[in-house]
Amino acid sequence: MKKLNLVLLTAGLLSTLPVMAQQQNTLIYCSEGSPTSFDAAQSTTGTTFDAAAHPIYNTLTQVKRGTTEIEPGLAESWEVSDDGLTYTFHLRKGVKFHTTNYFKPTRDFNADDIIYTFDRLSNAEHPFNKAYPAEFPYYKEMSLDKTIKTIEKLDDYTIKMVLNDIDASFLQTIAMPIGGIYSAEYLEHLLKTGKAANIAHEPLGTGPFIFQRYQKDASIRYKANKDYWDKENMPLVDNLLFSINTDPAVRAQKLQAGECHLMSYPLPADIPNLKKNDKLKIISAPGFNVGFLYYNTEKEPTNNAAVRRALDMAINRSSLIPAVYGEQGQAAINPMPPTQWSYNKDIKATEYNIEQAKALLAEAGYPNGFTIDLWSLPVQRPYNPNGRLMAELLQSDWAKIGVKANIVTYEWGEYLKRSSKGEHQVSMVGWTGDNGDPDNWLGNLFGCAAVNGSNHSRFCYEPFQKLLDEAKRSADHEHRIKLYEQAQVIFHEQKPASPIGTSIVNVPMAKNVEGYKVSPYGSIHFKGVSLTP
Repeated sequence: MKKLNLVLLTAGLLSTLPVMAQQQNTLIYCSEGSPTSFDAAQSTTGTTFDAAAHPIYNTLTQVKRGTTEIEPGLAESWEVSDDGLTYTFHLRKGVKFHTTNYFKPTRDFNADDIIYTFDRLSNAEHPFNKAYPAEFPYYKEMSLDKTIKTIEKLDDYTIKMVLNDIDASFLQTIAMPIGGIYSAEYLEHLLKTGKAANIAHEPLGTGPFIFQRYQKDASIRYKANKDYWDKENMPLVDNLLFSINTDPAVRAQKLQAGECHLMSYPLPADIPNLKKNDKLKIISAPGFNVGFLYYNTEKEPTNNAAVRRALDMAINRSSLIPAVYGEQGQAAINPMPPTQWSYNKDIKATEYNIEQAKALLAEAGYPNGFTIDLWSLPVQRPYNPNGRLMAELLQSDWAKIGVKANIVTYEWGEYLKRSSKGEHQVSMVGWTGDNGDPDNWLGNLFGCAAVNGSNHSRFCYEPFQKLLDEAKRSADHEHRIKLYEQAQVIFHEQKPASPIGTSIVNVPMAKNVEGYKVSPYGSIHFKGVSLTP
């Protein structure tokens, strides 16, 4: 009976959220999906997770809000040795870890937390990993396991990181969610009490908002961190609530009804109506994203480059892009958006040619086509607003060359897990760049180290990888540009994936929301955001 009363009480509270939000200065964000975990180190799911995790954690370096600039984070300054291999970080003093209902820290953040966090990421024999085995795919995909040689504590507020090789993107990489710093004291507490797995759903960090509770597929609640160290970007609301709904039409209805203040990923077709609502405003920015079709290069028939080129050539982008993206996107040509430096402008879009595609299939040994599974994106992403419609259009296009596509899908977390492990033949995923470096696209999505992670094509091709390795180790910016341009040429010759579209990022919000800035990397941040009367 008590359990039933609790459920009824919770339902009653949720039904009165719009009124309570105004009374308690609560910012409500209508989000499109649930996070797979609140443990930043485990996730590669992109902006859904980022939105859930960014309120909680801080990194050594960070991206300045609304820009691509790297600025101090938990490290207030740093020096780099002349050979580019040693980074000495000077840490902030007086940074408080969150006090929660389940843990009260006894000390401030210091170097021990850096050592513990990175040791957990890099050492499979770490006691915490023994108690709670977990994979940290992004740490490996970004090659941090190979790049970082040693991390040494010089004193409580100084650490030295020594690299094995020059990494031109190192400061950008550790600013990503994978670099979120944990409380060593808290993790040791979880370890001693036999609750190590709680790190995934009882997070504790130093960020602008403190995690309170999570109801799967319904809501995430945070409260403002009044002790936040970044006084220029303090939380300006008392509470932050994620209201989760996978249906974009429902999210738009909630926004227009005043049940949330911002929403994620509106349908392109809904943008005109949202713009007509005089109680709303929309912030738009060029998308730093690409939606892909990933071809599994380890399974027949997509292990054949001619087959992959044929499938790509049979995609009628001139009809697909308007149907799926409306006026809020453009066809993608390369495996990175045009705004990414080193984008190869000399590469032209694939010609739509049914007869040539049939000839390629015949050349590959499939004159009568074949049957294939096409995995359809189950949720909206910034790079793909309508996975099901895209799948149906692709199904129709490929039928013209004798390829029968069976549309398959799974729940989002399961979809990503299965696709990253290579269970698919063709899967629909994409990427929003999150550190501004070309390697975040070419290496992280198509490099050998990213197989079993974000490399859903399982593409590991030596001539391609050699260019990426050389580029990452080079301090010569112009030389890096040339190498990445060459890598894009090889990408098109091998076609491990079809770039489909790049979308404009639209964030509809109530007019009384102030201070929100669109991240060029697709992340969602709420520090510095306020509600006016």
